[in-house]
Order: sequence, then structure tokens, then C-alpha cells
Amino acid sequence: MGQLEDMYVFLRVVETGSITKAAEQMNTAKSAVSKRLALLEHKLGIKLINRTTRMSSITEAGQRYYQRSKLILDEVEELNSQTSSSQRALAGTLNIAVPLSFGLSHLAPALDVFLQQHADLKLNVTFSDQKIDIVEQGVDLAFRIGQLDDSSLQARKIAPIHHVLCASPDYLKAYGEPRVPSDLKHHKMLRYSGADHSGLHFLSQDGIAQVINLEPHFSANNGDFLKSLAESSHGICYLPTFIVWQSLATQSLVPVLAEYQLQTMHAYAVYPPNRHLPVKVRSLIDFLVDRFGDNPYWQQS
Repeated sequence: MGQLEDMYVFLRVVETGSITKAAEQMNTAKSAVSKRLALLEHKLGIKLINRTTRMSSITEAGQRYYQRSKLILDEVEELNSQTSSSQRALAGTLNIAVPLSFGLSHLAPALDVFLQQHADLKLNVTFSDQKIDIVEQGVDLAFRIGQLDDSSLQARKIAPIHHVLCASPDYLKAYGEPRVPSDLKHHKMLRYSGADHSGLHFLSQDGIAQVINLEPHFSANNGDFLKSLAESSHGICYLPTFIVWQSLATQSLVPVLAEYQLQTMHAYAVYPPNRHLPVKVRSLIDFLVDRFGDNPYWQQS
């Protein structure tokens, strides 16, 4: 194992926070990682990481070595990518994390097409609505919807995410249709339990903004379940259009207060703060931006 490989092992230890996690990600023995780290420190004549039985912490010299090593490895990755990308198909394993509903309904069909174009590429997908530490978990690319609160990550917008209030025709026939946002207080609201329930933001056609605070009648951490409740006439749901677009097309759900504008979010591709993206990651991001665009198909219908 050469100098570049030693740098890579050191980076994995720093970024995962421990030798054990680094060994797990690299699918190698913990003792082998410890040995490589010790040999690197001996070669350099400095202490890079302070190690105890419970935790590891990077030294000041280790921090400087980490920053320079990262730049060097990124340059090597970019050089290899530029040299080989025109001659070689995408290969290797791509580790991604995706939200459940958006992942199954929209990313899964997109990934099917992408993998058909790159038959040598392997994919490892984690479906979860929980935000994970993508550096610690060894994830190359994660997809998140809404506000990004981790400034240490890099991100690129994939598509706008619009929301809609909708209900079944039978529910509206039984309980009446809201005419203004305040009417929602008299209805059964179906809300995503992971959302901010402080209020819904409305913007009228004449530019008047208002916030309506609502207590959900039903809440769940899965939008598809809430959609099924709405289709069964249990209330009015507030969900992204990528979940209810087909129900709106078939009119099993119909829009409520459609003349008001609701908040718009975005779907993002987020990735570790590398100077250069691996070709396989950049290629997937470019593919998804082209596929979804500023007016994705679920919004058009």
C-alpha cells in the first residue's frame, strides 16, 4: 500500500471519527487500519491522531495533513476521471440515501433508466426519511427535501417541490369546501408528522400573505399513508404534489383552496464537501437534473 492509499486510510479515520468505523466502511480489519495509521505516523515523524480506548481526536499537525491530503486525493480523482471517463463506462459502487416516498415513486424509475445506461455500475440504496450523517455512513450521495441545515455539505437543486391541499369529493360533499384559509380550522386535517405544525403559509392572488395554525386530526410519518386516508374521505391532506399527482389526475382527490399559493421547497442532491466530485456521482446528479428539471412531470399533470 503506497502513500496515496495511506492518505485515504487516514482520511476515512478522520471523517468517520474512529478506526472501527473506517475499517467497516473499507471492509477491512480494524487492526490493519491501526497498523497503516501507525506506519504513516512513523514515516512522517508526527502524531496525527490521539487515540484512546473510547475515542480518537485529530492533532493540530493531523488537521494540516488532513487538509492537504484531501486536496491531493481530490486532484488525483479528478485527473483519473478526466483521463478515463471518455474511454470507460461508469463502474464501481454508488452508495445513495433517499427519502422513502420520493425514492420509491420517482427516484426508483429514474435509477432504473440510469443503470440501464451504465450496466457496470453497482448501486447500494438506503430508503429512509431520517437524515443521516453521510460522511460517517460512507454515503456518496443523499437526496433531501426542504430546508438544508447542514452547512458542511455541498448540495445541488434537483427539482422544485410544490405542495397542495386536497381532499376526496365525498369528503367535501359531506363537510363542505373551504372558501378561505381560515375555514380549514373547521375541517379534519391530515398532516405529515415530520413537518412544522406551527402553521400553513398562504399567499393570495392579490399578494396578501397569511399563516393559519391548525391542529392535525391525523398525522403520520409517511405521505402515501396520508394520501390513502384522504382518498378514503378522512380529511384534507397537505402533501407534496409528487405524492398526490396521480390521485389529482384521476380526481380521487381534488384541490382545495387552489387559488392560494403555498410554500415551495426543493429536492436537493447533497454530498460530502469534496473539491471534485467522482464522475459516477456527478453523472447521476446531471441525469436527475435533466430528467426532472424546473417543471417536473408530476407537476405538469
